[in-house]
Amino acid sequence: MPEKRLFLRSDSTTRFIRLRPVTQLVAIGGITLMFSWTMIASSILVIDAVSAGSTRDEAMRSQSAFEARLDQLSAERDARAAEALAAQNRFSVALDQVSQMQSQLLSTEERRRELETGLGVVQSTLRNAISERDNARVAARDLGADPEQLANASRNEEFSVALDILSGELKQAATERSEAQKDAEESRLAVEQLQQERDAIIARNDEILSEVESAVAISTKPLDDVFRSVGMNPDTVLEKIRSGYAGQGGPLTPLSRSSRGDAALSEREVKARQIMVTLDQVNTYRIAMEKLPLAMPVKSSFRYSSGFGRRWGRAHEGIDMAAPVGTPVHVTGDGVVTFAGRQGAYGNLIKIEHELGTETRYAHLSRIRVKVGERVSQGDLIGDMGNTGRSTGPHLHYEVRVNGRAVDPMSFIKAAENVF
Repeated sequence: MPEKRLFLRSDSTTRFIRLRPVTQLVAIGGITLMFSWTMIASSILVIDAVSAGSTRDEAMRSQSAFEARLDQLSAERDARAAEALAAQNRFSVALDQVSQMQSQLLSTEERRRELETGLGVVQSTLRNAISERDNARVAARDLGADPEQLANASRNEEFSVALDILSGELKQAATERSEAQKDAEESRLAVEQLQQERDAIIARNDEILSEVESAVAISTKPLDDVFRSVGMNPDTVLEKIRSGYAGQGGPLTPLSRSSRGDAALSEREVKARQIMVTLDQVNTYRIAMEKLPLAMPVKSSFRYSSGFGRRWGRAHEGIDMAAPVGTPVHVTGDGVVTFAGRQGAYGNLIKIEHELGTETRYAHLSRIRVKVGERVSQGDLIGDMGNTGRSTGPHLHYEVRVNGRAVDPMSFIKAAENVF
C-alpha cells in the first residue's frame, strides 16, 4: 500500500492529508473487524433462536410421547383388570357348578345307600321266603296239599318282581353316580385352568402397575425440580393448589367389605392407590405450572443485553432484552394488572399479579396497552418495547418476583423449556 495524499483546496489555501501505509492498514483492519463482529453476532442470535425453538419442540414431543405411553399403560391396565374380573366371574361360576355337582353326587350316593339297604332287606326277606317255600314244598309233598303250593309259588313270583325293580333302580343310581363323578372331574380341570388364567392375568396386572408406578414417579421429579429452581417450596405450592381444588359431594353409600382376606389383592390395591396419589400429585403440579409466568415476554428476535445480579455496583433485579422500538411485549402468565403507568427509572411500567405469590414487571415501554384491574391471559399483547426511564437504548426490563422477592427470570424461562 503506497503512501497517499488527499488534497483539500479552498479559495486561498491548499492543504493535504498524508495517508501512510500503516494508517491505511489500521483503517481497513478496523472496518474488517467491525463487519466480522456484525456477522458473528447476527449468526449467534439466529442460532440461539433456532436452537431454542428446536429444543422446545423436542421437549414437547417427548412430553407428548410420555403422556401417550402413560395413557397406553392405563388402557392396558384397565383391559387386564376387566379380563381379571371376567376370569374371576368364570371361576365363581365354575365353583358354583362344582358345588352343585358335589351336592348331586352326595344325594345320588345317599340314594344308592338307601337302595342297597332296601335291597338287603328284600334279599333277607327273599331268603326267608325261599326257605319257607322249601319247607312248604316238603310239607306239601308229605300231605299232598296243592293249593298251599300254588300260594307259595305266587308269593315267590312277587318277590322276584320286587327284586328286579330294586336291581334296576340300583343300576340307574350307579350310572348317575359315574356320570356325576365324570362331570365333577371335568369341572375340577376347568377350575384349575381358570385359576391358571387368573394367576397369569394378575401377574400381568402387577407388571403393568409396576410400569405405571415407575412412569408416574419419574414424571414428578422434573416438576419438583422446576419449583425448587425458581425458589418455591413444592409442598407449599401443592397445598395451595389443593386448597383451591377441594370440592366434594355426592350421596354416600355403605362400604361393602370382603371376608376372604386376600393378601395379594390388598397389596395390589395399596400399589394402585399409591399410583393414584402420585397421579394426583402430577396433576396438581400441572395446575400449578399453568399458574406460573413461564412464557417468554418477547416472541420476536432480540438480544440479551444484561442479566440478573449486580451491575455497576447495584443490584439489577431483572433481565434486559434489546430489540427495536415498538417490538410487541406479551404477558408471560395469567394474572391481573395492578399498575400501568410511569414510575421513576422504570419509565413506562406494567405490573401484573399472578397466583402463588408471583408478580411480573415490564419496564421502559414505549406504549402501554392494558389498564389497572384488567385480567390478562398468557400470551396477550400488553405493550410495546421502548426507551423510557433510565435506559441507554430500546429494550425491555423484565422482572419476576416471588412473595415480593426478586428472582432470576431465567430460572422460570429455563423451567418452561425443561417441562414443556
